[in-house]
Amino acid sequence: MTTVQNDPRIAGLEVYRVGGAVRDRLLGWPVYDNDWVVVGATPEVMLQRGFKPVGRDFPVFLHPDSAEEYALARTERKAGHGYAGFQVIASPEVTLEDDLLRRDLTINAIAEAPDGTLIDPFHGQQDIQARRLRHVSPAFSEDPLRVLRTARFLARYQPLDFVIAPETLALMAEVSTSGEMAFLAAERVWQETAKALGEAAPASYFVALEDCGASTTWWPELSGDALRTGIAAMTPALERDALAHGDWRYALMASPLSEAQRDSLAQRLRLPNAVAALARHVALTQTMLAGSRAPSAVADWLERLDAWRKPGQVDAQLMLVGELAPAQLETLQAAWQAARQVSPQTLMAEGYRGAALGAALKERRRLAIAEALG
Repeated sequence: MTTVQNDPRIAGLEVYRVGGAVRDRLLGWPVYDNDWVVVGATPEVMLQRGFKPVGRDFPVFLHPDSAEEYALARTERKAGHGYAGFQVIASPEVTLEDDLLRRDLTINAIAEAPDGTLIDPFHGQQDIQARRLRHVSPAFSEDPLRVLRTARFLARYQPLDFVIAPETLALMAEVSTSGEMAFLAAERVWQETAKALGEAAPASYFVALEDCGASTTWWPELSGDALRTGIAAMTPALERDALAHGDWRYALMASPLSEAQRDSLAQRLRLPNAVAALARHVALTQTMLAGSRAPSAVADWLERLDAWRKPGQVDAQLMLVGELAPAQLETLQAAWQAARQVSPQTLMAEGYRGAALGAALKERRRLAIAEALG
């Protein structure tokens, strides 16, 4: 914190480090980014000191040298539905405790002064020691996004034995049954979900949402037995670096669902096209691996992966095979390479055209696959 104390741009300002940087330092985790709150200042003061405004909904500024975020202390008042339905009040009269009170969880409501002193009015340090995710105030229930954020923090910290406090889980259930979850933007729901999928215990995210009833709004296809089956399908990926990305984890989790169920999820969550496509491809691969290795089945797998126009999609699925079913990788690689050697130009030279060319290509590729499979 010495650099903050000596920084002339914030000299004379009441500045505190807040949020994740304080929390993770107390947990012994590496701190990569700092967020700061400035008490008693105005936007004009920040601009005069060279800070660059970036906040659209509330006054937040970037330090001109470090690019770290400095937000003016603020409070919030519920004024509509969803996570965006708030009126933000930022003024020099807002105290540090006012600012901390609006935060979601006590572990995120600890501030650190430039001299290292911790300001912890809601006992976040006790909750860190008790490994407990607990809401700061009843206002938690005003923002449905906090249901997802709490579940996401559980996905991150569950390996450290964190649990959601019963009273917080009860508030999450109230929000889930209130109808407020439906006012969240699909893109924001997926953003939180994608982050959770990248955490150490992503299954905890979905289990927590199931426990509080939030699944019925956004993930009805992934509930009950379907959730348990999906978690089981995703679990092997958790120990493999090549499949560590959240997109792969989602695709594996969704792979046991029917095509109609996967499509419903993709539409409801407005999944990025690449994620929805990966989920389809993983399901195709899982079905192929679980079934017969007949030449026609492998040929159909390649066709449905659009192998001839997008060979990279086959390479990605072969990577998955190598991680989950390595004994089958060499044979499938050989079949893929053999099918790729079939040349449309050769068949055209033999006189094939139009639909006859397409049929001949399909049959020659099947024969090449059959020979490679032995």
